[in-house]
Amino acid sequence: MTKGKRWAPEQKTFQDRFTNVEITQLTDYTGHSHHLYFTENGWFDGGKKLLFCSDRNNKTDLFYIDIPSGDIMQLTDHDQTYGSLSPCLHPDGKKAYFRRGYQIFEIDLNTFKEELLYEGQKDLIGGNLNCTADGKHLITCIREDFSDQFQIDLKNGYIGHQKLMEARPKSQILKISLEDKSVTVVYEENQFITHINTSPTNHQLITFCHEGPWHLVDHRIWGLNLETKAAWKIRERKEEKEMVGHEYWHPDGETIGYHGFRNNGIAFFGKIKYDNTEEKEQEFHFRNWHAHSHYFEKVVVDGRAPSDKLVIWEKKGDGFTNPKLLCEHRCSFHVQKVHAHPQFTPNGKKLLFTSDRNGYGNIYIVNLPESLNDLPDYQPNE
Repeated sequence: MTKGKRWAPEQKTFQDRFTNVEITQLTDYTGHSHHLYFTENGWFDGGKKLLFCSDRNNKTDLFYIDIPSGDIMQLTDHDQTYGSLSPCLHPDGKKAYFRRGYQIFEIDLNTFKEELLYEGQKDLIGGNLNCTADGKHLITCIREDFSDQFQIDLKNGYIGHQKLMEARPKSQILKISLEDKSVTVVYEENQFITHINTSPTNHQLITFCHEGPWHLVDHRIWGLNLETKAAWKIRERKEEKEMVGHEYWHPDGETIGYHGFRNNGIAFFGKIKYDNTEEKEQEFHFRNWHAHSHYFEKVVVDGRAPSDKLVIWEKKGDGFTNPKLLCEHRCSFHVQKVHAHPQFTPNGKKLLFTSDRNGYGNIYIVNLPESLNDLPDYQPNE
């Protein structure tokens, strides 16, 4: 058994070769490690510890890093790889939840004790996990599995992505009580539903998405009230085949960030309230894969080779500074585990990302300059 095993620190610090910003590599193992999906907070114990997944000993397990010491603690000891663990933290930072196939477990982050919370049907595919803001429920989704009808490998190249959208699998959004393990179906429809995101402040409010190629899906971002079970569209498409997605909550729990591409190819990032008010968008003239923001004061996007850089903006008055080159990430994006997924830390002073720049996915954290004016303007041909 290696649960509770303490791994020696793997941290190393270096300066980016383009901007000289300080970057700390938090993991260094001959196997992929990655932080949680960028919509999901992995920081706990007052920001001293970071939850992450790592492929070690030929299987995927859950770990955390003690940032001050660099020590790595192994939380689970799986006997095989179960695909995505889809971990999330409880709001109190004392427990976490993860998926092991069709089962969902709660784990105590101090004692490492695991408890089975939910066991679904083996023939259904489970989605990501999120806790409600009041800490009383876990939200997830399940859908029909069509892998016996056509090839599906969403984590490794989005194989079957469009076919699954077109097949319109029966999907359900589930609310699981963390007190008595009771399960309530709060929403159901024949659509490819994924990306459950709970509001960090309103326990009744979540977003979900209709998954598929962004320019073809009927509508991407949806809101759902868990009590009334009412669902509605958020940020409707403004022109045919416009793409909007990668939605995430701002810390206020009312504002949703996103990014997308106009029909003419111009990229943009934006924000909007869950009730479709207070929409603001900013265009930029180069391609990216993901976007994240600290409120709407700082915004970061990633690019794919040859523009394998992290680019950052800062709000000034009613607008934004020129896009600034923060650092290179040299991420391949070859499979989902090695997407960069840049994510601001809760205080907005650092930036977390994953990269396989050395052949294996590892986790990196960047100290942001006090002023982004110290960074060079980003030139898309760099």
